[in-house]
Amino acid sequence: MPIAEPETLMPARETAGRDAARRAAVAARDARADGRFVYAVRTTGVYCRPSCPSRAALPENVSFHDTCAAAEAAGFRPCRRCRPDEPALAHRHAASVARACRLIEGAETVPALDALAREAGLSPFHFHRVFKAVTGVTPKAYAGAHRAGRVAMGLRQAASVTEALYEAGYNTASRFYASAPERLGMSPSAYRRGGPGQAIRFAVGQCSLGAILVAATDRGVCAILLGDDPEPLVRDLQDCFPKADLIGDDPGFAALVAQVVGLVEAPGRGLDLPLDIGGTAFQQRVWEALRRIPPGTTATYAEVARAIGEPAAVRAVARACGANALAVAIPCHRVVRADGALSGYRWGVARKRDLLAREGVAR
Repeated sequence: MPIAEPETLMPARETAGRDAARRAAVAARDARADGRFVYAVRTTGVYCRPSCPSRAALPENVSFHDTCAAAEAAGFRPCRRCRPDEPALAHRHAASVARACRLIEGAETVPALDALAREAGLSPFHFHRVFKAVTGVTPKAYAGAHRAGRVAMGLRQAASVTEALYEAGYNTASRFYASAPERLGMSPSAYRRGGPGQAIRFAVGQCSLGAILVAATDRGVCAILLGDDPEPLVRDLQDCFPKADLIGDDPGFAALVAQVVGLVEAPGRGLDLPLDIGGTAFQQRVWEALRRIPPGTTATYAEVARAIGEPAAVRAVARACGANALAVAIPCHRVVRADGALSGYRWGVARKRDLLAREGVAR
């Protein structure tokens, strides 16, 4: 019969086990342990984060403390390299990037990379990497997207297209005109007038997933929207281009709509039609990665982020999936959470589950 261990020995055993786990975290420089404890080194008199890149100390010289205050009460001072008494590096980077975004958004002209980096206290090269890791795009791309957004808002209010472009921070109109079709889906002047002359054919019908709206420009299919009620889908199209030539019930459009409905019914076979995708440069990279996910399989948001070379941009990938307006054609339904759970589908989790089931993905 085993002899019960005295209760007085249990705390010592628990402490030893906890310290062993902490030693392992320090040895691995595990950033996930930052904020949970700090370790102090007797020979140097400093305390550090578990992730501190400093040279490893001998185990007999290391002690562990639950908080910075406890380490300082024991006579240790904070490490000047990892700065354990300040917010974690990831938080500091996120705050620096947020400040940079506000500077970009509030500036008349786009701030130079050197100026943004100097404000963040980083070298231009390091700041560029940090900004892209946090936002998923470069500072230049972020500034371009923001200015394009300002143009889109200003075109409806300014006295002229040129005025809207200069108010948004473009020194020359030609730089914006070069990317206008991708940014706006039409020329700036047409967008300013609400899309007059821009022919957008559309049709609303029913499929096994409910109401479906299919719309296309002369460049290709620009929207495949799903919902419970046709009217909100039509309003979405009308709100975006209130003065465009919305052409409904076009007999020549019926064959294209039938192909799209067929895609919804059998999403694994793909859609052999040109698409008018639009979106930002980052969104287009994400959507292209989604189109490479084989039918009948799924990928996590983190896997998509790695596939586009942006492993830290998981949240940005999720936002790009949510911005996709081409249901099934750009198969964001094949993206799942890290634990395999279904969530975040623009047209409802039930439709996402149904589409995956049609492709043979067992849940």
